[in-house]
Amino acid sequence: MVEVKTISEMIAEINPKYKNGPDAEHNLMYDSPSEGLEPVYFFILDLMESFGLNPEKLIDNFSSTPGSGHFGEMGQRSAIMQQQGSKLLGDINTVLRSVLNLIYDLRDFRIRLESYEGLNSNDSATRDAARLSLKQIWLDKVDMQKGNSSVKAMALTQAGFVTLLDAFLAAKDEKDVEKLDLNERVKRILKPRIQEFNSWISQSERELKKRYEIEKTYLRSQLKSLQIYSRWAKPYLKAAMELEQKDQSRAPDFIKVFDTMILELTLLGKNKLDSKALALEGEFPRDFAKEKFLRKFKRDYYSCILVQFRFRGIPQKIQQGGHFSFGGRAEISFKAYALNDDELAKLDKELNDSDIGDVLSLVEGATDESIAQLKEDIDYYLNEEPEEEKENKKPKDQSNPFLALFGVYDKQEKPKEKIQNKEKNLENIEKDNWYEKEFFRKTASTKAVETAFSLFDLYKKAHGMSSFT
Repeated sequence: MVEVKTISEMIAEINPKYKNGPDAEHNLMYDSPSEGLEPVYFFILDLMESFGLNPEKLIDNFSSTPGSGHFGEMGQRSAIMQQQGSKLLGDINTVLRSVLNLIYDLRDFRIRLESYEGLNSNDSATRDAARLSLKQIWLDKVDMQKGNSSVKAMALTQAGFVTLLDAFLAAKDEKDVEKLDLNERVKRILKPRIQEFNSWISQSERELKKRYEIEKTYLRSQLKSLQIYSRWAKPYLKAAMELEQKDQSRAPDFIKVFDTMILELTLLGKNKLDSKALALEGEFPRDFAKEKFLRKFKRDYYSCILVQFRFRGIPQKIQQGGHFSFGGRAEISFKAYALNDDELAKLDKELNDSDIGDVLSLVEGATDESIAQLKEDIDYYLNEEPEEEKENKKPKDQSNPFLALFGVYDKQEKPKEKIQNKEKNLENIEKDNWYEKEFFRKTASTKAVETAFSLFDLYKKAHGMSSFT
């Protein structure tokens, strides 16, 4: 899990201006063992929303001492989530193997059907090649079951039937047999075999097409099952990760045999700087109110408030509902920053690259990425149309609804290139120009400082606190 302190460190790495600390910081401590910790958190959360900050939770860590009842309770819940998630991951792997086998089967069927389609080709060479291919299949799969009386066995082992195999491959029907220079005994053997082969062509083609459609229907069903299992697995795996406890073994107030819990939370709220409104109010030059002037700037600036909580409490189990209530000491810090779009995007990327996103990438790797590797084959088979329909219909966008559910079509080439380029640019964020530095950044910083103090002061006054830092 991500450490709470690393959020400030991440911001300092993104913008060196904050290596010495935020634009402003206010800290307070509220200690009430008899009152719950939830009101403290929700009061500040609602307060941030009333300021229009739209807070987002970045960190949510907890740790219970091994000797506490809360530790055992959370351990049991975590084990249940892990077992359910592991079982569903096993089901996902089973369905994925089934999808892979179905694609291989459909590929074999498609190759066989191409031989049947070749019989109706306008090209004589294609028709002859298709007929010879089907004759080879018939000799190996059907006629070979007759044992010593099969065409190959008789031609290769019995005297007088040496020409039987070549004659079978050359003749198209019974009339062609009569035209061949063969003795009567070979002709009497060959005619019923040719008739049997021609009958087999029509029946096997019909059965193969039926099996081909059944396999495609089953593939759709398996993809739907994969989507369902993936949706079921994500909550369990995410819950199991969220129930993991952060290592607090070196914290001086984390004593193994005490009944103690430490909870760490981080909220980030931001207000977008409205340059046009500030220009109309007189805080910015009048040119900032012109759209033509504002279009020169490709990124917005925000007044950001980072609120960090550290709760230390004693879990009290409520007998009626089997839940816990928490009372204890809350340490809260309000930090003010001025950040732009690129800096916030890089912060979000670093958070997603950390352990926070591991559970989602685990399931997505088992489903989305695996399906994406087979996307071309799945599209081909599930979107396939009969030849006569292809000729009558105009080209259209064929979208596989099952792949759409996995978001495969959201990962097209051009958008993906844009995302990669955006991430690449975030490695070296462009420095502020003069306008951004002197107007946008300074104003956003000033407003962030004012908002951070207002949040701190309102909470302090609401709870009758006289001392603050």
